Amino acid sequence: MKPLRLLFAGTPDFAVPCLAALLDAGHEVIGVYTQPDRPAGRGRKLQMSPVKTLALDRGLAVHQPESLKRDPEAVERLRALGADLMVVVAYGLLLPVSVLEAPRLGCVNVHASLLPRWRGAAPIQRAILAGDTETGVCIMQMEAGLDTGPVYHRVATPIDPRETGGTLHDRLAEIGARALVEALPGIAEGSPAPEPQDDALATYAHKLSKDEATIDWSAPADAIERQVRAFDPWPVAQTILDGATLRIWSAEAESESDAEGSAAPGTVVGADRTGIRVATGAGRLRITRLQPAGKKPMSAADYLNARHLDGARFG
Repeated sequence: MKPLRLLFAGTPDFAVPCLAALLDAGHEVIGVYTQPDRPAGRGRKLQMSPVKTLALDRGLAVHQPESLKRDPEAVERLRALGADLMVVVAYGLLLPVSVLEAPRLGCVNVHASLLPRWRGAAPIQRAILAGDTETGVCIMQMEAGLDTGPVYHRVATPIDPRETGGTLHDRLAEIGARALVEALPGIAEGSPAPEPQDDALATYAHKLSKDEATIDWSAPADAIERQVRAFDPWPVAQTILDGATLRIWSAEAESESDAEGSAAPGTVVGADRTGIRVATGAGRLRITRLQPAGKKPMSAADYLNARHLDGARFG
């Protein structure tokens, strides 16, 4: 396959393996688009995106327009680069049709779900929250609709029952990089044609918010466990005890034994070195790792060294 002249558009860690894989495969990346540097950390100093850091390390030209929808000159500069194809991975900016049509072969996106399931901003976390047993990566031809384009290539992978949003993110980033390189020859040669999505099967992965992190103890234990796993490392599931916030980093759902009787959701029904067992709307949740406000995450056993929780109530 003749190396392609590529533009790459991406911003966070998820996009880094794809850019690295394109370079390692010998493709000519003639420019990298990433979001402008943003203030971050306690000092609020400007910080480069992970993609920009890699691009500069590899000597690539970097472009950081604030917008491509409202900046026709930026679009014209992009078109003048004469790319064969633009690869978009979690870029974070909307691309107008004028950009989608600028490269000779258009734009393709690496999306972290098995489309049309979980179109949108947070497909990894939504898949865990919903209890999906399988997810994957799609290499999709971009069009004006949100994640609605036909799919060139898809790779499925099971979701482990203990998988977190963080571990699945990292795994799909690597799968996506391999899938992208595998798909490029077919995209360049126009064969096979991309497969249209069935819109009737589409679901939408809304962007995550901190408001979703608060645990509703009336929910079933298995749903709360999925919430804990999906929101690790962000926004992290949390609850309230004695007016203070506790972040919950790890927990397991357990069935309720007849001997335990009924307890109001949120009530601590047991606490020992194996964890803190809490009544829920259906079953018990055993918290094994948590983080009091202002402290580092710790095991439930370490937390219990400093206080007793029998009969306490969360929420």
